[in-house]
Amino acid sequence: MSGGAGETSDAELVARVGRGDRAALRLLFMRHHTRVYRFVMRQTGSETMADDIANEVFLEVWRQAPRFEGRSQVSTWLLGIARFKALSALRKRSEDALEDGQAEALADTADTPEVMAMKDDKAAALRRFVDALSDEHREVVDLAYYHGKSVTEIGEILAVPVATVKTRMFYARKKLGEALKASGYDRGWP
Repeated sequence: MSGGAGETSDAELVARVGRGDRAALRLLFMRHHTRVYRFVMRQTGSETMADDIANEVFLEVWRQAPRFEGRSQVSTWLLGIARFKALSALRKRSEDALEDGQAEALADTADTPEVMAMKDDKAAALRRFVDALSDEHREVVDLAYYHGKSVTEIGEILAVPVATVKTRMFYARKKLGEALKASGYDRGWP
């Protein structure tokens, strides 16, 4: 998101945050909050959780900035923090629901691929098929196609080897293609 003439790079902003510069943190927040929020929203399905977690990410940046080594892009680092926090929040929410005996009250909202295709056009159906993937497959598709991350960056965010990312992407594409074909769409992966 940076790169314009005279514009401070994200890495320089993180270095400034590491030295206690609150204005640099505000600028990082302005540049990346929306991307982080959308990523967490896709992970959690909750606007409230996404908002809380996105804000927590930037508090974590304030704490961790002095230790940021620049081995990855700042946006990749931010999404890695966001993913960890989202998974932790989902785990806690799941444990709380089970403790409260509310698991039985959760409705099964999953439709068959055919029903989803009838509800929406191809793009919306594809998005629903992505949502129906396993967490591992959905994460790689989301990061690659909706956040524009490279295979290497996805590996960094998910803390898995590049080969694992490629394997997950292969199977995710295969499953999406099968779901689209089963729903009567003439093309698998656009």
